[in-house]
Amino acid sequence: MGEDHYFSAAPASADERRTIEVNLAGATRRVQTATGVFSPGHVDLGTQVLLREVLGSDATPPSGRLLDLGCGWGPLALSAALSSPDAVVTAVDVNQRALDLLRINAASLGVADRINAVTPEEVDPAAKFDVIWSNPPIRVGKAALHELLLTWLPRLAPGGEAWLVVQRHLGADSLAVWLTQQGWMTTRAASAKGFRVLRVSLA
Repeated sequence: MGEDHYFSAAPASADERRTIEVNLAGATRRVQTATGVFSPGHVDLGTQVLLREVLGSDATPPSGRLLDLGCGWGPLALSAALSSPDAVVTAVDVNQRALDLLRINAASLGVADRINAVTPEEVDPAAKFDVIWSNPPIRVGKAALHELLLTWLPRLAPGGEAWLVVQRHLGADSLAVWLTQQGWMTTRAASAKGFRVLRVSLA
């Protein structure tokens, strides 16, 4: 499968679905995935690193309004909703197949009432978020990535934080510098398995 498939609204590949077992929020869960979405066979390594940082033993489960930017089939959104009854998640993706899978998975895991899986255009323009989690699509290119972040980071509510996971060799450190130059307080919260977790807030 070409990596560009999961950047498309309608993936070109056949919609071949399967059920896999993954660890989410400290337990083994059965979820549906499919071809044409990001990491259909497992929770990808970057997302695992991010989840360990934001839901680890020393972390406080998310509460309030959370945005999962580039949600895919839903590991971040599902983990947030399963970990905290106080989290209401807006899960955004351009890939309609991914959004459909997340809706199915949220229903099967009993958290459909707290996850809204939508395209970017369907998000209320006035909505603000207390937390943003994202494993952003670095391979869309620097210009598109910068546009994505400049669109969504300003949607943080006062006191809000964004947590981004980026591969070190794909420019995590230069992205941190760029975010700082744009006026965002950016720190490296963790580094593991070739990934950086960046914590971003208003300076």
